[in-house]
Order: sequence, then C-alpha cells, then structure tokens
Amino acid sequence: MKEGGHVSLYIANLRSLVSRIGDWGERALIHHFRKGFPSRILDQLASHPSRIDFLQDLMDVTLELDTRYHEGQKQKGNYQEKNPEALKSNSSHHQNSSS
Repeated sequence: MKEGGHVSLYIANLRSLVSRIGDWGERALIHHFRKGFPSRILDQLASHPSRIDFLQDLMDVTLELDTRYHEGQKQKGNYQEKNPEALKSNSSHHQNSSS
C-alpha cells in the first residue's frame, strides 16, 4: 500500500487475493495485511489500546484510522486553499529553520 493510498482499496485487494489462494489462517493473514501498511497506520496501531486478534477487527480499525487521516488531509487542503498566506508562512518558516 502506498503512503497516501486508501486502506479500502488495500482491503479489497487482500480479499480478492484470499479468495484466489484460500484461507491461510487468521494470524498469517493479519501478518501479511499489516506488512503492507504505511508508517502512518503502523504508528497509530502501535498506540491502539487493545490487541487485535481478528482480521476483520483489524480491517475495521485501519479503515477508521485511514478515514480520519484522509479527512485531516482534506481539512488541511481546504484551509490552505482559503488561506494561501498560511501556506507561504509555513513554507518560509520551514526554509528558515532548515538553513
């Protein structure tokens, strides 16, 4: 899964793959499902309050995390579109701090 990709597409691809190759067992599927996560999902799962033992539960949690991420990205984009000075000041601050 690409860093900015959507978990829903990743889940659909995994389900398609499982339907072709058969069920490997819950732990193996969870392992392979997690292996493809971008760091933004892995970081959030690391701080998740409970252990997730079932693939469907992991899919549900990652969908929720991904939805929040993409909503946040949209809000950032909307804010920057409405406030172009915020984008300029942020990038000039970043350039000054890296000099």
